[in-house]
Amino acid sequence: MTARELAHQIRTRAISAVEVMQAHLDQIERLNPLVNAIVTFLPERALEGARAADRVLARGEDPGPLYGLPIAHKDTLATKGIRTTQGSPLFRDVVPEENALIVERVHNAGAIPIGKTNVPEFGAGSQTFNTVFGTTLNPYDLTKTPGGSSGGAAVALATGMHPIADGSDLGGSLRNPGGYCNVVG
Repeated sequence: MTARELAHQIRTRAISAVEVMQAHLDQIERLNPLVNAIVTFLPERALEGARAADRVLARGEDPGPLYGLPIAHKDTLATKGIRTTQGSPLFRDVVPEENALIVERVHNAGAIPIGKTNVPEFGAGSQTFNTVFGTTLNPYDLTKTPGGSSGGAAVALATGMHPIADGSDLGGSLRNPGGYCNVVG
């Protein structure tokens, strides 16, 4: 099912946001130990966000187009209240007090954060590894790279850990991981 179809199913209450979230959290617990795509994981916060989403839908409010969809933001994007390391030991314990613009817009559209995806240090690199979290592996061949710098996001998307992803691209940082992991980037 596409992300658009999944969001429609949530908005029409054919499936609950909690059911969708739990399925994705289960997928993360099952596959992330193999590929290391999600480096900050907040399952309790994600489930509370899904419960809140279901309450809003029960009141008949008109949600945004990404309503109820889980997302783990790229670890270079400031995310209020969630550790954002940029893959660097210098920022290992940084917790931003506000969101980057893309994060704010995705949240306003209804997506629910579940954590952060791995990146090379400062997002600079064509492979996804750093000294804080280690290496992210390509889900199609664990001996290969998923590319970078949005490798964690591409792997999480390719393995069904979340239905939508964000990233950034200057020199192929979305395009290469998208191509290496068979997702659109």
